[in-house]
Amino acid sequence: MDWPHDPDAEEGSEGMRKYGQAILAKKVDEEEDFPLSKAEFRERVGDHPVRIDHETVVSVADVLADVETEEFEDIQSFNQAMGRALRKQGNWPYETGSATSD
Repeated sequence: MDWPHDPDAEEGSEGMRKYGQAILAKKVDEEEDFPLSKAEFRERVGDHPVRIDHETVVSVADVLADVETEEFEDIQSFNQAMGRALRKQGNWPYETGSATSD
């Protein structure tokens, strides 16, 4: 896919390689953007890349496909909805399964 910017470049990850939820959260301004509709967010940044892990990149629109909430009242509700969608899609690499002890 042709992205409007490189997911690993300055605009995509602020000079460092950032992933998933961190990239989505950087696309909103906690003070200015809320309440925010899912449609408005998709219109503004739907074609932007979100790096999930070292080899997987999806679009914001791909993530939003599994977001059930139509409007986010604040950053917390936004982050919760994005996290649920990423988990549903299997795009939450932070969960490595249950821990075992020897």
